[in-house]
Amino acid sequence: MFDEELVKLKENGLYRHLRAQTYLSPNIALIEGREVILFSGNDYLGFSSHPKIKQAACEAIAKYGTSARASRLISGNNELYRTLEMVLAEFKGKEAALVFPTGYHANLSLLTVLATKNDVIYMDKLSHASLYDGCLLSGAILRRYRHNDLNHLENLLAGEASSGRPFIVTEGVFSMDGDLAPLPGLKNLADNYGCLLLVDDAHGTGVLGLDGQGTSDHCGIKLEIEMGTLSKALGGLGGYVAGDQGLINFLINRARPFIFTTGLPPATLAGAKAAIELIAKEPWRRERVLNLAKRVRKILKETGYNIPHGFSPIVPIILGGEEQALALAKHCLKKGLFIPAIRTPAVPKNQARLRMTLSALHSDKEVEQALEILTSAGKELELI
Repeated sequence: MFDEELVKLKENGLYRHLRAQTYLSPNIALIEGREVILFSGNDYLGFSSHPKIKQAACEAIAKYGTSARASRLISGNNELYRTLEMVLAEFKGKEAALVFPTGYHANLSLLTVLATKNDVIYMDKLSHASLYDGCLLSGAILRRYRHNDLNHLENLLAGEASSGRPFIVTEGVFSMDGDLAPLPGLKNLADNYGCLLLVDDAHGTGVLGLDGQGTSDHCGIKLEIEMGTLSKALGGLGGYVAGDQGLINFLINRARPFIFTTGLPPATLAGAKAAIELIAKEPWRRERVLNLAKRVRKILKETGYNIPHGFSPIVPIILGGEEQALALAKHCLKKGLFIPAIRTPAVPKNQARLRMTLSALHSDKEVEQALEILTSAGKELELI
């Protein structure tokens, strides 16, 4: 019953398959028998291989084993949760925090608990699938505004007549474009129209802000609720929501993705706590990855690629058609460089791209190799 649909996916350049990867180092792996440099992950600070984080994880395994064994409300609420959530709340400047198995779970939980069918959610069109799914599952009225378009958003807000509560939902750093949401402007609109502003800071936490606190800190605004993930710059797994204690208690009692999911392994909890504590202690990691991103953007633009404005570690190389993106990714892989092709529905139609991501652990030599391969491949395929 699936054969026809799979054929269509292949014909449209949208078929996907899993690639086995054997990591040889943080940025080198074997893919299809070939040793390649990876510019494809979200380990922006290189924390997934940090000795102190690995040590914390190993000590947790030795003491507690490998599994939470149950959901948190049954018997899976390891004491490591308490210390991690205290550290997270302090890091985000909130009264309390709650950790979820993934960032996807966190977003689904928050939106389905807070919003009801009488409410209206205004969401940036390029927001992550987890936010979109959360909006749909909440039953609220959904209005999608053009990406980072404050005028369009205000027109929607001014033209809506509803008895419910309005929400504005966005990413802080957009996962596929690498640009920032205009948070000061969004906050002003939220205040003017009585909206609750919800910002998924999955790709800003740990990277932006004075000590890595994230996009809101970088923009100099205060949010009532902070949400994000432990799986990007923090190098682990899990999601979080931070806010007042009442909100956290409400989520514990009402959030189905939280209630009915087994807790995270002890090693993951211990590693995340160690990572948060290391962010401020090793600021060179944030500085290096942002400097690398700035350098890569500049050179790729000069080479002739379509590189959107931004400064985050996410550098999209916009190509348009799925065929061009697949061809460039395949060519790079043959030359020893792995940057995945991103296609619809992850990005809008005719916006296919290579999503290049930087890590603080990328060496200057690895960056130079990547730029050389991209330049030669682009010329050979007549993309630049």
